[in-house]
Amino acid sequence: MGVQRQRDPVASLFHALVVACALCWASSARCVEGQSQTGQLSVDASQQNTRKIPDKMFGIFFEEINHAGAGGLWAELVSNRGFEAGGPNTPSNIDPWLIIGDESSIIVGTDRTSCFERNPVALRMEILCDSKRTNACPSGGVGVYNPGYWGMNIEKGKVYKVRLHIRSSDAVSLTVSLTSSDGLQKLAAHTITGSKKSFAKWTKIEFHLKSSQNNTNSRLQLTTSKTGVIWLDQVSVIPLDTYMGHGFRKDLSLMLANLKPQFLKFPGGNYAMGNYLRNAFRWSETVGPWEERPGHFNDAWGYWTDDGLGFFEFLQLAEDLGASPVWVVNDGASLNEEVSTATVASLVKDVVNGIEFARGGPKTPWGSVRAAMGHPQPFKLDYVSIGNQECWMLYYRGNYQKFYSAIKAAYPDINIISSCDRSTISPSNPADLYDVHVYTSSSNMFSRTSMFDNTPRSTPKAIVSEYAVTGNDAGKGTLVAALAEAAFLIGLERNSDVVEMASCAPLFVNDNDRRWSPDAIVFNSWQHYGCPNYWMLHFFKDSSGAALHPTTIQISNYDQLVASAITWQNAKDKSTYLRVKVVNFGNRAVDLNISVSGMANGIKNSGSKQTVLTSSSPLDENSFQQPEKVVPVSSPLANVKQQMGVSVRPYSLSSFDLLLEASKHASI
Repeated sequence: MGVQRQRDPVASLFHALVVACALCWASSARCVEGQSQTGQLSVDASQQNTRKIPDKMFGIFFEEINHAGAGGLWAELVSNRGFEAGGPNTPSNIDPWLIIGDESSIIVGTDRTSCFERNPVALRMEILCDSKRTNACPSGGVGVYNPGYWGMNIEKGKVYKVRLHIRSSDAVSLTVSLTSSDGLQKLAAHTITGSKKSFAKWTKIEFHLKSSQNNTNSRLQLTTSKTGVIWLDQVSVIPLDTYMGHGFRKDLSLMLANLKPQFLKFPGGNYAMGNYLRNAFRWSETVGPWEERPGHFNDAWGYWTDDGLGFFEFLQLAEDLGASPVWVVNDGASLNEEVSTATVASLVKDVVNGIEFARGGPKTPWGSVRAAMGHPQPFKLDYVSIGNQECWMLYYRGNYQKFYSAIKAAYPDINIISSCDRSTISPSNPADLYDVHVYTSSSNMFSRTSMFDNTPRSTPKAIVSEYAVTGNDAGKGTLVAALAEAAFLIGLERNSDVVEMASCAPLFVNDNDRRWSPDAIVFNSWQHYGCPNYWMLHFFKDSSGAALHPTTIQISNYDQLVASAITWQNAKDKSTYLRVKVVNFGNRAVDLNISVSGMANGIKNSGSKQTVLTSSSPLDENSFQQPEKVVPVSSPLANVKQQMGVSVRPYSLSSFDLLLEASKHASI
């Protein structure tokens, strides 16, 4: 998320008006201002007036906020797997790990005896009881358990890969099991055994557990009934079945893939900066073997991250989604600190090294690290964003020029994104793109459909990398917020000659740790749903690289309608469609006459469809109880002609996809 977030002062007033209209609509009372009317939408589909939308127009922005990655998209089930979250001083807090057994049978703490130099903290269990009657352990043994991120979702028949490191002062008989939250229901178990000699030194153990039952609120247990001291470190449980086999939670990844994102911007936001630089995202500490990554405290959003979802994984996710990675680098600034331009050189070198990690050959110093991780071919990293809305900070412009010069010297083809606005860009302060963030009320967001109408038609172009409706009418993701954002995106389509890319924020929220609302996708350990603004994005997923046609709306005394038209091609069957999108942001139904001129090819008699996103109230939201309360509904579109009438419902987003005889305008 951006550094500064301002909410529009009229949000509360607009919210009251929306509620009043919603109540009127929901009760089926026909207010005077709710009567339907007619309008005219003209589409100029002539080749000479057609313009191509940028190939990477619509993408996604991922920030580690709301436990979006740790306990979310990254499929690791164990929270604080390396016992580092409590800090380097031991004994330390081991939260969320808890102890099985009382102090007469087991003493658990941490020490600095790990075999990993960058992760020195390990868990030490001193077992005082045994299997004998004199000091018998309780049934099932003693040990520790980890509930994961608000419960582990364990599914019947699924296989889970378990990895951990063990050292012991004596022979080992340690049972690793997946159980219900109270430990009474055993879903899968494996017992690790070995002599004192076998575990005298740190030993890595790997095995698979196959669950016999379903349980959405499970935990991992490590128990024993054998006296002695056992040390544990880097305890991991991850499903074998992940997206593309690369460690991403499959259901959440498919939600992203279905949007067909053309770029993935990462890792933040404030997460990239940190409240303090010591807690900023450091790319080099998030690559290499997962056990050797030190992890860090995400002080921007208040939780520990093991950095299993690191720089390599973000690049891999972009590749798996078919999206271009956009890396937001730390430029020496946090929310509370700055590195001066005179001393920023080491950070500049670090970023250039990071680009080498992504793009360098497998024999280069950092490219070899990537290759050792299983990806010898370079990633296609073409965009680097310098900082996160920091132009107002003292040293930003001086630091930016240092980063710009060094990156361009080594990689002249990389597109560099500035945090400063367009007015500051000049030959002496160059940029390929400039970053724009928009957080505002729904009424103001709707009005910003014309935000770029008067922008000079020259470079650099904008990347609107963060936009969202906030305030009272946004709720946890309302229909009216989604419609306002849709209108804004239509404005970006129309102005795609000066806007290159766009993505919403935030993308994910774990419902157990909601730090920001609204969000596009809500999830917990076993469920997920898309908010209305997630489903709204589906109306734009075919726009990147499509042909844009001029549109004109004529309607009397009603300024709540915006529209765009594109010609796009279905990648699967190569069918070509003319898509007309219409946002009705008001409470009047509109009988709209659509007139298309300049078409080189006709419309087929069948195969066209209309899709509508609406609900019974503009403040409706989706939820775990009603995950599809506000979702797009498609139906065949009959009597399709170059001039035709359609009905546009109040508070709705509609698309009319007209199947064409040929696809000459799919791209230009």
